Amino acid sequence: MKDFKYVLTEQKENVGIVTFNRPEALNALNEQLAEEVTDALKAFDADDSIGCMVLAGGDKAFCAGADLKWIASQNFESAFNTNLAAYMDQVANLRKPVIAAVRGFAFGGGTEISLMCDMIIADTTAKFALPEVTLGVIPGAGGPARLTRAVGKAKAMYYILTGEAMDAVEAERIGLITKVVEDGQQLEAALKLARRIANNPRLSVMAGKESVNQQAEVPLIPGLKLERRLFHGLFSTPDQKEAMTAFAEKRKPSFKQY
Repeated sequence: MKDFKYVLTEQKENVGIVTFNRPEALNALNEQLAEEVTDALKAFDADDSIGCMVLAGGDKAFCAGADLKWIASQNFESAFNTNLAAYMDQVANLRKPVIAAVRGFAFGGGTEISLMCDMIIADTTAKFALPEVTLGVIPGAGGPARLTRAVGKAKAMYYILTGEAMDAVEAERIGLITKVVEDGQQLEAALKLARRIANNPRLSVMAGKESVNQQAEVPLIPGLKLERRLFHGLFSTPDQKEAMTAFAEKRKPSFKQY
């Protein structure tokens, strides 16, 4: 395992643990962090001694979403040319199971990467949200596609179009997460589950994951492509520029009236 700047890695028996480690920004995603967390999980996925992975965050935030310093200046050309937000799709394509252990904020990209995982264990402080609409864009790392498949059209439409947050109890009730546990117990609960999975026959676990995903995600790819192009295009709208500038300046945005 190579050295990373923004993630920590650890192996406990046959479980690989990847932890967001950018606490000064509440683990907000910049380009390097997005690449590092993906690469760390991929390395554990390729390690024959690992049977399951856990993705964890900090005490205040699992991941507070994308860093606006990274994405606010994007336009359609740069977003499309770099295929912005596509790199982390590889997390959803890992063959071994990944369990997200969520405490605190999991906003924007934090919710999206947790949805890429196979199961989500959250403690009672966890908050999930896809607030991109308030910034003049939509979620671009699989949020609409995966949220709709997880909770259904009616609930997904509500959370995508309002940007409202939900707590762990509501997230479990609507089927977004696997289980809610007591305050601070999310990592231990995730590790316990990961050990149980990792101790099962490797090929049957991998086959089971593949079969469930095949049923849950078809036809996912066309939806992801449309979602990403809309995401890219929205970086050229006046409301996106205004919203992200207003956020940085700590003022209320003034959106264009159509």
